[in-house]
Amino acid sequence: MRLSDHLVTSKELMNLVTNSRDEVFRKMVEMVPDLAGDEAGQDTLFKALIEREQLHSTGIGDGIALPHSRNALVGLVSQPAVIFARHVAGLQFNAIDGQPAHLIFLLAAPNVTIHLGLLARISRMLRDPKLRRTLMTAATPALAIELLWNAEGE
Repeated sequence: MRLSDHLVTSKELMNLVTNSRDEVFRKMVEMVPDLAGDEAGQDTLFKALIEREQLHSTGIGDGIALPHSRNALVGLVSQPAVIFARHVAGLQFNAIDGQPAHLIFLLAAPNVTIHLGLLARISRMLRDPKLRRTLMTAATPALAIELLWNAEGE
């Protein structure tokens, strides 16, 4: 399974200016394909994201945040989704290194195996500082998706 096959972004998500983490979560949740138009489902995912952040920040350092629910979203989503957002100024995520998050990837998965696989794959890919830099300057959503596709190298 290629992460980039499940990647969704938009011009709005790549140009975030809000300082509200919750507002960013709301915008990203709206982009999960299985939850399009499903306000109750979106609210369930949003609450799961907030609950997860209260347990421990998903800001992993190096300007990256990987918001996800504590558990897989069995019954809520049928297909995995990776929603990409970029905040040029940075958004506070209480990351271990104290730095704001610029690259934010929301992960939604229908089962634990896919959930853990997505986390591992995106974490591994984002260790590359060159990829992080190019994602910060990608001019379009299509270019961001292409960069991640190429980074997977499969």
